[in-house]
Amino acid sequence: MHRFYVPPSECQRNPVVLNDREAHHALNVLRIQLGERVVVLNGAGDEFLCEVLQAGRRQVSLRVLQKNSHPPLPYEITLIQAVIKGKTMDLIVQKAAELGARRIVPVLSERTVARIETDGADTKAEKWRETAIEAIKQCGSAWLPRIDSPVTPQAFLGRNEHFELSLVASLQGEARHPREHFLSFVAEHQRLPASSSVWVGPEGDFTPAEINAMRASGALPITLGRLVLRSETAAIYCLAVISYELGSSRH
Repeated sequence: MHRFYVPPSECQRNPVVLNDREAHHALNVLRIQLGERVVVLNGAGDEFLCEVLQAGRRQVSLRVLQKNSHPPLPYEITLIQAVIKGKTMDLIVQKAAELGARRIVPVLSERTVARIETDGADTKAEKWRETAIEAIKQCGSAWLPRIDSPVTPQAFLGRNEHFELSLVASLQGEARHPREHFLSFVAEHQRLPASSSVWVGPEGDFTPAEINAMRASGALPITLGRLVLRSETAAIYCLAVISYELGSSRH
C-alpha cells in the first residue's frame, strides 16, 4: 500500500489533500486510481488509512477511513553528525530516520570538507528533511525526526543541552565499547537512559580539541571496533547499537 506524507496541520480535515510533490508522485509516478486505498503519515505519530476520492491534475483528495496513533519510542536518540560532502549526508539522514533517531544535528567541524554558508543552512536542513520524509514513507515510521540547521560543535555545546547518556565515536585509545557505558548507566540508575546522543565525526575524525570539548560536556568516548569506518558507516553502526541497547531490556 502506497504511503504519503502530509504535515499535521493539514491532516485536521477530511478529506486530506495531497499537493505539490506528494500529488505529483501519486499522479505521475504511482498513477493511483479512484477508490484505491493508501496510507498517510503526518510525522507526529498518526497514520491515516485513506481512500482516493478525487484525482485532479495537481492535487489528490483522500477520504479518511481510519486513524491510528502510534506512541513514540520509549527513548530518544539524537545523532550529532559532522556534515559530509555530496550525497553521503543524505544517506546518513535516510538511515537515521529508518533506525528511529528522534533528532539529527548536523555539525560543521574543523575537518568538515563540505562548507555551508550561513544563509544556506536552513535550505540544507529543509533538503535533509525531505530526505527524512521519503525515508519514513519507505519504512512506515509514524514519526519524522527533527533535523536542525547546521551548527559548529562549539555552538551546539554552548546550548548546554542535556542527554542522560552522551557518547562520542572516537579513535582514541581509552574509548570503550558502547555496551560498557550502558551497563554502567543501568548499574547506577537501575534503568536504561531515556535520552541518548552520539557524536560522529567526519573523515579523519574530530580534532583533539573538539573531542576534549565534547568530553568536558559529558560525552563518553566509544570504540567502533578495530577497523576505521567511513563516517556514514560509523553513523549507522552507532545508531544500530544504541537502538539495540535501549530497546533490548524494555517491555
